[in-house]
Amino acid sequence: MEETALAQLETQVRADLAKIAHPRMPWLDPVSGPDGRPAHDVVIVGAGQSGIATAFGLMRARVENIRVIDKAPRGLEGPWLTYARMHTLRSPKDFTGPDLDVPSLTYQSWHEARFGEADWEALDLIPREYWAEYLLWVRDRTGIPVDNETALTDIAPAGDLLRLTLKSASGEEIVHTRKLVLATGQESTGRWWMPEFVENLTARFRAHTADAIDFDKLAGKVVAVLGAGASSLDNAATALEAGAKSVHLFCRRARPQVVQPYRWITFAGFMRNLSDLDDAWRWRFMRRVLSLREGFPQATWDRCARHDNFHLHGAAAWQDARIDADGRVALTTAQGPFTADFLICGTGIENDYAARPELARFAHNILSWGEAYTPPDAERDERLGRFPYLARDYSFMEREPGETQWIRHIHLFSIASTMSFGASGSSINAMTSAIPKLVNGITGGLFRDDVEKHWANFEAYDVPQAVIRGVE
Repeated sequence: MEETALAQLETQVRADLAKIAHPRMPWLDPVSGPDGRPAHDVVIVGAGQSGIATAFGLMRARVENIRVIDKAPRGLEGPWLTYARMHTLRSPKDFTGPDLDVPSLTYQSWHEARFGEADWEALDLIPREYWAEYLLWVRDRTGIPVDNETALTDIAPAGDLLRLTLKSASGEEIVHTRKLVLATGQESTGRWWMPEFVENLTARFRAHTADAIDFDKLAGKVVAVLGAGASSLDNAATALEAGAKSVHLFCRRARPQVVQPYRWITFAGFMRNLSDLDDAWRWRFMRRVLSLREGFPQATWDRCARHDNFHLHGAAAWQDARIDADGRVALTTAQGPFTADFLICGTGIENDYAARPELARFAHNILSWGEAYTPPDAERDERLGRFPYLARDYSFMEREPGETQWIRHIHLFSIASTMSFGASGSSINAMTSAIPKLVNGITGGLFRDDVEKHWANFEAYDVPQAVIRGVE
C-alpha cells in the first residue's frame, strides 16, 4: 500500500529529529524524593501549545525525565475546542511556533500533507479545529508524555525539591520534581473576572466569555455583551448565529479599539530582547500594549455586523444590574437603562494568586510589578501592577526574600508573563524566541544546582581520546 503524504511527513519528522539530536550525551543524574521514589527533573502543568512546546524544547536539551499534566481530556487542552469561539486563528498562517524551527513539524508541512499544497495556498487563516488537531500531532510525533485529566492542587517545598499534589479520577498522588513550569493558560495567576454586580446574579442570567455557554438557549433572546475585544465579538457573533433576537455590544470607549498592538511588537528584535531592557522600558512598552487591549480583525467585526439585529453601544460602561419584576436583567449603563435576557462579560482576567489552589501556599509572597517598580505618575496602572514580576528565567520572585526561597524553582509561562517578557506564554508568534529563553532558564538552573557535582565529574574524567603507540 502506498504511503500517505502524512505518513511520509512523519517519516521525515523522525529523520529530522535524529539529525539534530545534538548533543546526545545525557547530563542529569537521577534524583530521589524524600519518599525514596524517583523525582522528575521537570513537571509541566498544561498540555496546550505552550506546555507542549516547552516539553519539546526541554527534550531537545536532553532533559527527558519530565512529566506533562493537563486537567482537560485529550484533545480539549487549551481554548481551541472549548471557549474559543472564533472561526479561525487570528495569527497569519505562516507564523511558526510549536515546531521550534524544525521545518517538517511546522503547521504548513502538516496542512500540506493533510489537505494538499493547493489547499494551503488557498488558505487565508487557520481554522481553530485544525490547529487543535495539529497540536496533538506535534505532541504525538515528538513523544511528549502527557497525563490528561490530572490537576495540580498544591505545591510545597521538600528540601531541594518541590512536592506536588496531583488529583485525577484515580485519586490523589504525591510526586516530587526539581523544577516546575506552569503553562496554565489565560487564568494562570487568577480568575476570570466580571463586575461584582453581574457576578452576584445567578448563572441563569450571565456568563463570562470563558464559560461553557449553551447558545441554543439564547435563541429568541436579547443578549447584552460587555466589552469590545475580540472574544466579546466572537461571543456576540455566536449568539447571533444561534438565533438571538438581538445582540447589543457595550463598549467603555466611545468607539472600539481597532489597532492591534501585538502586530507591531511581532519582530525579532522586540520579542527576543524586551526582557533584557530595564524595568522602565519594559513597563512603558507593555503598559502601552495592554492598555490599548487586543484589537480584532476585520472578519471578526464583519461576522457581527452582517446581522441587522447587532447593535454597538459606545461610551456605555455598565454600572449596575438587577433582575426586574418580569424576570429579565435591568442594566444601568453610562448611556441609560437597558433590559436584556442574558449577559455575557468579555472582561478578561483578574490577577488573584490566592484564587488558584496551586498558588495558595505562597500567594502572599509573590512579588508583583507594583511592588518591584514605581513608574512615573503618568504611567501608573494599578491593574498592570498586579502582574507577577518574574526573574530572567521566568521564575517567581519573593516579596519578602528568604521566606519562600523554593519558589525560584517555579517557572510561569502564560499570559501573566507578559509584563516581564512581552508576548510569550500565550502567543504563537512569540514561541520561536520565548521557548528557547524559558528552556535556557530552566536548564541553566538545573546546571547551577548541580555545579559541584559537575565539577567532581569533570575532575574524575579520564577517558583517553587516543592511544600513543611507537614511542619509546
